[in-house]
Amino acid sequence: MASAVAVGPGSKERAVEEPPRRSVRVVIFALMVAILLAMLDNMIVSPAMPTIVGDLGGLEHLSWVVTGYTLATAASTPIWGKLGDLYGRKGAFLTSIVIFLVGSALSGLAQDMGQLIAFRAVQGLGAGGLMVGVMAIIGELVPPRERGKYMGMMTGVMAVAMIGGPLVGGTLTDHLGWRWAFYINLPLGVVALFMVSAVLHLPKKQTTGRIDYLGAALLTVGITSFVLVTTWGGTEYAWGSAVIMELIGLGAAALVGFYFVQQKAAEPLMPLRIFRSRNFTLMSVISFLTGFVMFGAMLFLPLYQQAVQGASATNSGLLLMPMLLAMMAVSNVAGRVTTSTGKYKIFPVAGSVLMAVGLFLLAQMDTGTSRLTSGIYMAVLGAGMGCLMQITMLVAQNSVEMKDMGVASSSATLFRTLGSSFGVAVMGALFNNRVHEEMAERAGAAGGKVTEQSAQLDAASLAKLPDAVRDAYQHAVSSGTHAAFVLGSVMAVAALLAAVFVRETPLRGAAPAAPAPSAASGDK
Repeated sequence: MASAVAVGPGSKERAVEEPPRRSVRVVIFALMVAILLAMLDNMIVSPAMPTIVGDLGGLEHLSWVVTGYTLATAASTPIWGKLGDLYGRKGAFLTSIVIFLVGSALSGLAQDMGQLIAFRAVQGLGAGGLMVGVMAIIGELVPPRERGKYMGMMTGVMAVAMIGGPLVGGTLTDHLGWRWAFYINLPLGVVALFMVSAVLHLPKKQTTGRIDYLGAALLTVGITSFVLVTTWGGTEYAWGSAVIMELIGLGAAALVGFYFVQQKAAEPLMPLRIFRSRNFTLMSVISFLTGFVMFGAMLFLPLYQQAVQGASATNSGLLLMPMLLAMMAVSNVAGRVTTSTGKYKIFPVAGSVLMAVGLFLLAQMDTGTSRLTSGIYMAVLGAGMGCLMQITMLVAQNSVEMKDMGVASSSATLFRTLGSSFGVAVMGALFNNRVHEEMAERAGAAGGKVTEQSAQLDAASLAKLPDAVRDAYQHAVSSGTHAAFVLGSVMAVAALLAAVFVRETPLRGAAPAAPAPSAASGDK
């Protein structure tokens, strides 16, 4: 392969020798294993939760098994990105794999719920580095013009993990025990660790810069506060309760402090200069909105199919297959088209339109909607997300200088994570309110009593309801998902407005089909 020119807004061009294609493919395979590790974890663990509680006890702390992991992942994401920028991506990435594997092994050895929660947080620290490390390494290894097809492959791996994770988790728990839901990470992680160590060769970095510890502490407090607000609001505590208000105040104060610290820090954790790029800022907004819509849909679609359409919860990953397969196929097509043409603006625009249409169609579902019809609606939504999943990262990376590749990747990942937290919380609040109102209207006091603890009933509870109350609950769930998906469609329209203003600047690097030039033209 020819050398590519790595440039960024306001930077001088500098030639970077690209590695042979065979080496790139081997590294990409190792990165796919790492993405699989990060994505599979929660998917595999979810089916094992009832068994874990039966063995370790501590039901009242069960939610922290997921919350601890999520908090550690979100809080560590920007730190991992900056570590890679300052001290080298290979070392940071390998360290994150090791921490993830240590957390996995310890989680499998946990003897009580407190230990499991602590070890899951260790896992989450490593997982934050896995996601950022993969995207940043691709960003440094592959020119943007060729990057789309590889990021499309990563999206495909994510879809496979979402489909297969619950199946694998259920099988491991039933036949080998819940501890293997964590031990399964070890052989996969060792393969990734060995391959990355042996094949990945990146220039060593020499820097006198130091991590912005004050900025890291403030950002961690801010992220943690708002993730807890979205996790606890409406469940553990009322939205207007003192705890939630205090968390909002603490989070807002921490983020304001973070903003001022970043203006003065010698090596800011999240340099404000990256937000001077219009494309980067727009991609951050679109990433947030995509996360908001995607994870909200993934929460309520299986719920609708189980409660209204009578689907089994056992193979919950399969319920989302139309959406995930469409997302995987379209993401790969979008990546290859971007690589061959160098054009990308059409994808965030088309993706936002498809998301809005898909969510609007899903909002029309009622108690009589067939699985085929809902599957088609899900495929439309999945196609929209497939247009957006990897293009947002590609454009964000193309909008910054090479020295900021890590913070650009971590920022895009962080905004998507925060979007997912807010999406699940806000759509969940709408859903719960609609279900409670509908149950009270259709089933009176009996309906209110059924849902007084939670608006989401499991299959066993649903089967015990009288026919009239069950019918009322199905109508209530249909009404709740309608409200949630209408909100999602509004968010998709907001993403469309942002996408319209994206400026299509040339992608750096040569198209693979073209004769290899000595250097590719850079961003202007």
